[in-house]
Amino acid sequence: MNKGMDKLAYKIDYIDGILTFTIDREEKRNAVNDEVMNGFKEIVTTIYENKDVRFLIITGAGAKAFCSGGDLSEFHKLQTEKDAFGMLSKMGTILYEIATLPVPTIALINGTAVGGGCEIATACDFRLVAKDAKCGFIQGTLGITSGWGGGTYLLESGLKQDFALKMLVDSSTYDADKLYEIGWATNIFEGSKEVALENFIQHMRKIHPSVHHAYKEIKLRSWKEKNMFERVMEEIKLCAKLWESDEHIEAVNRFLNKSNK
Repeated sequence: MNKGMDKLAYKIDYIDGILTFTIDREEKRNAVNDEVMNGFKEIVTTIYENKDVRFLIITGAGAKAFCSGGDLSEFHKLQTEKDAFGMLSKMGTILYEIATLPVPTIALINGTAVGGGCEIATACDFRLVAKDAKCGFIQGTLGITSGWGGGTYLLESGLKQDFALKMLVDSSTYDADKLYEIGWATNIFEGSKEVALENFIQHMRKIHPSVHHAYKEIKLRSWKEKNMFERVMEEIKLCAKLWESDEHIEAVNRFLNKSNK
């Protein structure tokens, strides 16, 4: 399974039980496009087909961005609620598949994680955040809500409900110290993200994978009882409705015009 896909929008590496998925679109601040979505789908399949995978790591290329969310330069072409729902539900379903994997999932947040990037990180079991990184659910600044299920994952994450809700309605970024204070960040690190990861999993490595699988099953049983997938899809429907609003279209046009200058 050792492979690097340099020509694609992502890279997949496997070393000693650790499967690492890197969004490799540094020039786009590691924004998610259709190709990245398909890459995420590939790692889900890989983990279920290869029982030797012990951990899934999601990170971004470079040092500036973990993931800036969906690539608006591509997805802005989706004008209607129906079209938006198609894209949002595709990524939302894939993210749910990642969130419900039987192995521990770790977001190795090397830089900014905003919008959908913050949703991806929230859906992971653990979040290791670089000291200078900023993260936030900024979707509200674009006239929409979280569209891949991130709001639902956040409200079920164990954060105090007022902190979680404020993180959503603020629609702004938080620094690493604040993220750790409220309980969103599992750890904060400085320097090498690889060293930070190794330090974090050193004790987990000593435990048999069957134990990890059992604890994940306990967590996911609770999610099933709470109808998590159905709630995620309802969240996506709300975002799709807002997607075709004038407020969203105008906000994205302003963003793209600013980005192109």
